[in-house]
Amino acid sequence: MNLTGIHHIAIICSEYKISKEFYVNLMGFPIINEVYREERDSYKLDLALPDGTQLELFSFPGAPVRPSYPEAQGLRHLAFQTPDIVEAV
Repeated sequence: MNLTGIHHIAIICSEYKISKEFYVNLMGFPIINEVYREERDSYKLDLALPDGTQLELFSFPGAPVRPSYPEAQGLRHLAFQTPDIVEAV
């Protein structure tokens, strides 16, 4: 398999402001980009981890607590990194 690492980890937050405070101010992860998506009343915050991996924090109003739904709180997805997607597939 031709995977070289993890590109990003996406998490749906239960409390966006608290999560942002934790990851930015307590953990010290620099902000790459922050976007408010008005049509979804949702934030997306991209953070840089020391090894180059990115952490994506999402907020979704009314996101279910149970992780059995695509927009539930918790891990949304994990994206691997590869120099050749065709070979990796």
